[in-house]
Amino acid sequence: MRPASSTPRGTAAPSPTRPAGEFTFAFAGDVHFSERVGFRLAADPATVFAQATPGLAKADLTMVNLETAITTGGDQQRKSFTFRAPPSAFTALKDAGIDIATMANNHGADYGASGLADTLAAIKSSRFPVVGIGADAAAAYAPWTTTVNGTKLAVLAATQVQDETLANFSAGSGSAGVANAYSEQLLAGVRAAKAKGFVVVVYLHWGTEYVPCPNADQQTLAGQLAAAGASAVIGTHAHVLQGAGWRADGTYVAYGLGNYLWWRSFGNNQDDNGLLTLTFRYGKVVANHFAPSHLDARGVPLPATGAEAVRISGQWNADRPCSGLAAAPPA
Repeated sequence: MRPASSTPRGTAAPSPTRPAGEFTFAFAGDVHFSERVGFRLAADPATVFAQATPGLAKADLTMVNLETAITTGGDQQRKSFTFRAPPSAFTALKDAGIDIATMANNHGADYGASGLADTLAAIKSSRFPVVGIGADAAAAYAPWTTTVNGTKLAVLAATQVQDETLANFSAGSGSAGVANAYSEQLLAGVRAAKAKGFVVVVYLHWGTEYVPCPNADQQTLAGQLAAAGASAVIGTHAHVLQGAGWRADGTYVAYGLGNYLWWRSFGNNQDDNGLLTLTFRYGKVVANHFAPSHLDARGVPLPATGAEAVRISGQWNADRPCSGLAAAPPA
């Protein structure tokens, strides 16, 4: 992986229509390239995201959770679901307007140690920014850094999902794997980046599957990250939307963004998702915009319209009270 600064769309000089220190950062949920979306990737990486692509490219930066091993080989692990994709997955992300991905999740090592080695090699070869996974702990917990409209930004990632991946492939001092959210290294990384003057964003894999309210572990970690200096904490894993908004201390938290590009559609709330765009100003999130979308029969997110948009946006807002978050930033 390459945690050092790169050159995303957001590194342009300050725009005359907005002050230096203001930028937008968009987030979507879980993405992989299995089954029917795998066929789309094989046919043409540039069109995998179809109608979702214009929205993905509007913000200064866009980030997703890439929930798959990147390998054509490896040793399939004994799990209920395993996902893998060829290196062209990174081409699809780039062509869709996505700037960075986390691979700190419970599927990044689905094809064992050899598949993980392939994944790390593919990341390096692609030069696509990936966080939360690496050849050792130093790499897995390292932030990706850049400058956006005059603001220094650091992005970190980790997984809190306790399963085979966390048990067998947590990155260590001499072992490859994913960043473990239970490790002090995550909080230390946030503090270090904050101390160097970076605005800090953390993307997490966490939560209870199919439950729209955050669990106690999520809420505890969100508070710890806020205290360490994170301006925004974004999450996925539950396969449904979870609450989002501002903590009393000003940190923005989005507990769950749902399935964004998925191997199938379900005909229920697992198809609901969206693109969350946050506006940062001088290190704080000052506004949010949720653009609802849903999975079609291909597993592709389509922008929601009419009654469907009202329904999904309504659910997004209805999930907030149980998260303990506010719809507006503190005064």
